[in-house]
Amino acid sequence: MSGTTDQITHQDRIWSVAEHLEDVLSKVRPLEPIELRLLDAQGCVLVEDVTVPAALPPFDNSSMDGYAVRVCDVAGATEEYPAALTVVGDIAAGSGDLPAVGPGEAARIMTGAPLPPGAEAVVPVEWTDGGTGQGPAAGMRFHSADPGAAGGEVRVHRPVTERAHVRARGSDVAAGELALRAGTVLGPPQIGLLAAIGRGTVRVRPRPRVVVLSTGSELVQPGEPLDAGRIHDSNSFQLTAAARDAGALAYRAGTVADDAPTLRAALEDQLVRADLVVTSGGVSVGAYDVVKETLAGLSAEEGTVHFRKLAMQPGKPQGFGLIGPDRTPLLALPGNPVSSYVSFELFVRPVIRTLMGLPDVHRHTLRAVCAEAVTSSPKGRRQFLRGSYDPDSGRVTPVGGAGSHLIKALAHANALIVVPENDTRVEAGAEVDIVRLH
Repeated sequence: MSGTTDQITHQDRIWSVAEHLEDVLSKVRPLEPIELRLLDAQGCVLVEDVTVPAALPPFDNSSMDGYAVRVCDVAGATEEYPAALTVVGDIAAGSGDLPAVGPGEAARIMTGAPLPPGAEAVVPVEWTDGGTGQGPAAGMRFHSADPGAAGGEVRVHRPVTERAHVRARGSDVAAGELALRAGTVLGPPQIGLLAAIGRGTVRVRPRPRVVVLSTGSELVQPGEPLDAGRIHDSNSFQLTAAARDAGALAYRAGTVADDAPTLRAALEDQLVRADLVVTSGGVSVGAYDVVKETLAGLSAEEGTVHFRKLAMQPGKPQGFGLIGPDRTPLLALPGNPVSSYVSFELFVRPVIRTLMGLPDVHRHTLRAVCAEAVTSSPKGRRQFLRGSYDPDSGRVTPVGGAGSHLIKALAHANALIVVPENDTRVEAGAEVDIVRLH
């Protein structure tokens, strides 16, 4: 990344939130699909319909530890007059050579084991004497280490209906049935289903790799002591966590001092592993706005970044562009913690979700009753205030003040209260739009 041509476009006009977001998303495309092993595909979006190659379960099997029997042999069984059956063998889960169950016979069977020929139902072991010839069993053991070995007699104290305690072949899914649709996000249950039907790999859009950089010579790593005029870096941690929450593989690249060559070198190093770069700080009109200064030196071949003023508060200064040989999206966010986080939720999160190929990329917006009166100034900016939303009452209560440095209030908020551009006050009891954060 070298050159001196100023490729930053400074817009005099004020952009709306919707205009900026539309422009950003118009230049972002979902990542190309790849084939991944199941555990590597967790959190990714499926790009193909997956059908079931064979019935699941693939055979009739027992849902209980007990005895596989014929229904007629235990039809009149009671505690006083139990049915005495000859045990012809033991069947463990995974057994292949199954003993046939004939008249007056039973096979000891474990949960998940295949139902043997001739058997019509399974009697739970609690309904028997467990093969001891004594009272009802509290438990059950195989009488032999060899599946299929015969083992004495069992007394059954209750009747069963046909197919009782039997999981039927294909009762979960039938062969050829649709298991998962394209567009499904693969979580633990979906991974489990894919494994159960025998899929070792799956075709997905990968989770985007997001690199997060904080800029500012005043920033100190958490855990280190603060000198005069220094503060701990919170943005890179907050934004990295937010990117992971959105579904990305996020990497915190740390902090960069207010020095253009240093930031340039950091960007060059990080582009090789990034599908998206997010910076915070250095996008306003100050003398040390290093992000603007650095990206002003990009040649036309290296990309273009646009800096804009948006009709929103917090988060008025924003930057967006495509940089590097692969034209990697870069979003430059303001440095104040609340401004940075609000900007992430409105602009970066939708980009991450778009890269993943998800159809719904935005946080949910709904109406709520504002519990307290709030003011918004100056007029002409869309205000995003921190709020605590109670879904049971449908009310949202403002949390903290409007200052973009008040990170404690943000930590206690679960919603953003949206005050339209032309409104300077919302009365208590009035309805407002809110953006749910959790």
